[in-house]
Formats: sequence, structure tokens, C-alpha cells
Amino acid sequence: MDLHAVLTPPLSFPLTPFTEDDTLALDVLELHVEQQVAAGATAVFIACGTGEFTALSREEYREVVTLAVKTVAGRVPVFAGAGGGPAVAREYLADAAECGADGVLLLPPYLVSSSPEGVLGHIRYVVRDSPLPVVVYQRANARLNPATALALLDLPQVVGLKDGLGDVEQMQRIVATVRTSGHQRAASFYFLNGLPTAELSARAYAAIGIGSYSSAVHSFAPDLAHAFARALDNGDDALLDDLLASFLLPLADLRDLVPGYAVSLVKAAARREGLPVGPVRPPLVEAREEHVDELVRIIAAGRAVLAARAAAVAAPVADAAVEAK
Repeated sequence: MDLHAVLTPPLSFPLTPFTEDDTLALDVLELHVEQQVAAGATAVFIACGTGEFTALSREEYREVVTLAVKTVAGRVPVFAGAGGGPAVAREYLADAAECGADGVLLLPPYLVSSSPEGVLGHIRYVVRDSPLPVVVYQRANARLNPATALALLDLPQVVGLKDGLGDVEQMQRIVATVRTSGHQRAASFYFLNGLPTAELSARAYAAIGIGSYSSAVHSFAPDLAHAFARALDNGDDALLDDLLASFLLPLADLRDLVPGYAVSLVKAAARREGLPVGPVRPPLVEAREEHVDELVRIIAAGRAVLAARAAAVAAPVADAAVEAK
């Protein structure tokens, strides 16, 4: 799989819907995934951070991944989250393969902190029998350095690295070390910006050679996610700045008010958009009503920017048509 060709922004990280009596809402999940693909997502990353991987039982995980694979039906790649301690992560990786996933996003190990060499050892242990390509998620206690990131290229199962730390200088060191290494996989190894509200850092990461990013925004406002991605690709700095000022920066400020809002607000936004995804599971907390009201206002402000741009583009065309008459 050429990840550079297929995993282009925006990538979808769907929510996991629950009913009010705390069971999987599989009908809603099917609708949600279908809407994400229909909206133009280039890949679906199911049961990952936004999908509350850590809140799922193993049986629920299998149900969610199986349904996502069935719904997508080969139209785009489906990557499933896998994580926990090394033995547990291997079990989830095997489950993902059995459920038909195209790849795995390896989440950080449970709780234990270690050195970059220890994290590399964890990755080796988890992926050694993997039949699926694996993208490693560098975040929290899973931290690599240039040397250990380069060592990932000797693990044929590992095809990429997703960064959720946000140290741009360190990522520049890692990217440059990999790309100039002379390793036979140096050019094909995939890098992904995985920061919360990754659109905020997309331009900075693109400047160091990381053009792909995950988009939680796509889960509730794919129109805004795609507009931002197109503007970034086209170098439309005016539209990028307007979307940042009106939508993304206020969204990030709201997100930062309460730990866990990176998921809770996304789920609240999806509910306000008409998708009954239900509540979050502990330890996440529900977004407060006043915060949800502010979220709705922020989304509307982002869409107002798009409407204003559309009107500005349409005006000369309309004027030309009038003059032609």
C-alpha cells in the first residue's frame, strides 16, 4: 500500500456511538462511517482516540472494526486502533486483521514510561507477527528519537509514524534522518501529523515534509475539513487564516478548557449536527451545555467564512453574465 498516495488529508477518525443505556449503537456507526466516506475521507481510522478505543471491550472492538470494514467496502483503507500493554496490543492487532482491517494505528503502551529504546522494543514485540501494515503513534509516553525512528525502517510491518507530541524541531530531525538515511524504505516511509485539531499545525508540519494530518473536524463538519485541506493544498493563505481565526483557534481554545474535550466536544458537535452518537464513556466527561452552545456558534462562524468566500467567487461570474446580456 502506497500510503503517500492513499492517506492524504483529510483522514477520518470516526466516533464510536453508544446508546443511552451504554451499548454500541451499531446502526448509527454504520450511518456515521458511510457519511464520512461519502463526504470524501481518504481513509477511515476506526476505534482510535476519537473512537474511544480505551473505553471498548474487546468484543465491542471487534464489532466496531468489522462493521466499519463492511460499510467502507473497500472504497478507502480502514485502519484500526490497537494498544495497551505489549501482549494485549498484539491481541488487538490480531483482532484487527481477523476483522478485515487494512492496517493498524499502534497507540502508546499502557501507563508505563520508558526510554526511546524501550518504546522501540515495545513496537518490535507488538508487530513481530503482524500481517497488517502498522503506523506507530508517537504520543504521551511513546516517544522516539531520530535513531529509534530510523530503526523502525528495519521493521517491515511498520510503514509510518504519526506524531502527537508537537515538537516540530524534533520531528524535523526525525524526518531528515529518515529521508537522508539511504535506507531502501527511506522515501516510502509515511509521516502523519496527529496533533489534536491538527489543522492548527498543518502548515508548520507541511513545511518539514509532513503533509498529511488527522482530522477530528471531519467527524462533525466534513465541509469545513475539506475546505481547509483544499486551501492548504492550493496555498490559499487568506482562506486558511480566515478559517483559523473564525473556527479553528476558537475551537482549540474551547477544547483546552477541560481535559478530554478533544473527544467530548467532537461527540457533542456530531449530536448537534443531527447524528445520535450518544454519550462519551468514563473517564471522559460530557461537554457542558454552555460550551456546546459556544461550539455551535464557532461552527457557524466557520461556515460563514465559506459562504462569504463562495459569494465572492460567484459575484464576478454573475456580473459577467449580466454584462453579456
